Amino acid sequence: MSLIFKRYSVRRFTDENVPDEKIENLLKAGMQAPSAGNQQPWEFIVVSDEEDKLAISGMHEYAKPAGNASHLIVTLGNLNECRFHMMIEQDLGACNENILLQATHEGLGAVWLGFHPIEDRVLKLKEYLNIPDYCIPFSVICVGYPAHEGEVKLRYDESKVHIDRY
Repeated sequence: MSLIFKRYSVRRFTDENVPDEKIENLLKAGMQAPSAGNQQPWEFIVVSDEEDKLAISGMHEYAKPAGNASHLIVTLGNLNECRFHMMIEQDLGACNENILLQATHEGLGAVWLGFHPIEDRVLKLKEYLNIPDYCIPFSVICVGYPAHEGEVKLRYDESKVHIDRY
């Protein structure tokens, strides 16, 4: 539980480069996520090129953190690897959360930028990164060392818990 309560969204990063081993650990954590029928539909594009990060940061109004991150992890859903297409968003959501938690464990900061299902965002990312039609660009996770320590706010709200029935 400590990782869950320690994790927060980081949108500003230092200039320090994240080592490849840590990025690989994030990907291993993502691939460890549960998926419908164990279909594991994920693929990833790791972006570290400055020009590419700046281009992605301009793809929508909330994508700005991509411009100053050490790395971006673009999570893709490979439709050719799916038996349960209707579950791909849940699979990739679990994958993303594992990556975010591992980032916290590694002493990194991260933020999940939504792309799918907003069509213009998806098309821009697909075109820019030359993503094949059978892959859905689900999100971009910005990763780096946090520029400052964030504050974690506990979100538990007992009024949202219903026992047995609504």
